[in-house]
Amino acid sequence: MLPKVNQELFIQVASVDKEEEKQQYKSRIADLDENCIYMEVPIHVGQGKYLRLYKGDSLSIYFLSDSGTKNYFHSEVVGFKEDNIRLVSITMPDPGSISQVQRRNHLRVTAELEMSLRISDDLHFLAITKDLSGGGTAFLCDGHLPIEPHMRFDGWLLLPFRNGAIEHAFFKGEIVRLNQLESGRKLGMVSFTDIADVERQRIIRFCFERQLENRKK
Repeated sequence: MLPKVNQELFIQVASVDKEEEKQQYKSRIADLDENCIYMEVPIHVGQGKYLRLYKGDSLSIYFLSDSGTKNYFHSEVVGFKEDNIRLVSITMPDPGSISQVQRRNHLRVTAELEMSLRISDDLHFLAITKDLSGGGTAFLCDGHLPIEPHMRFDGWLLLPFRNGAIEHAFFKGEIVRLNQLESGRKLGMVSFTDIADVERQRIIRFCFERQLENRKK
C-alpha cells in the first residue's frame, strides 16, 4: 500500500541530536509521481514550528491506512520545488519496504555489525552479524560456545548511521537455527521475539540507508 495525495505523513528525522530525533512532525502529500513524493514542509506536532530539511536527510515516516494501521517506511530528501507553496521532494518507497507493526517480511540487507547476546549470567558473548532486517539477523560466533537452537537471550546491536551517529538497538531474541561451519565457527539465525517499536524502526532505518548505499555502487 503506497501513500496517496492529501494523505497525512508523520515524520521523524535522523539526527546526531538525540532530542531532535525524538521530535515528531506532520505533513501532507501535495503531489507524487513514480519516483518521488512531494510533501508540504513538515510542521512540529504540538509546537507548530517548521522543520528545516536539507538534501540527503534521512526520514522515518508513517501514514495511517483507512483501518487505522500505521504503515512505516524510510525515505530521503532529494530536493525542493515551488508550486504556489514550497514542497519537499522525498524518495517514493518500494511497496515491499513499507512495514506495518505486525508484519514480519522486512527488508534484509548484508551487514557486518557487532551484536551482544546475553543468554544467562554465565553466558554472554559478542557476535558479528552477516545480514539484518527488522525481524531478525544472521550472525557468526566462535564454535566452542555452548549455544543451541531455541535459546532465548537479551541482545543489542551497534548501528552506525550515515550521519555519523552510532546507536544501540535493544531487543529480546531467540536462536531459531544453528549450523556448524567448516571453519569451526557457528552460523546462527535469530528472530526478534520482543522489541520496542522505536528499536525496530531504528534497525529498519539502518537497513534503508544500507540499501541506498548499495544502489549507488
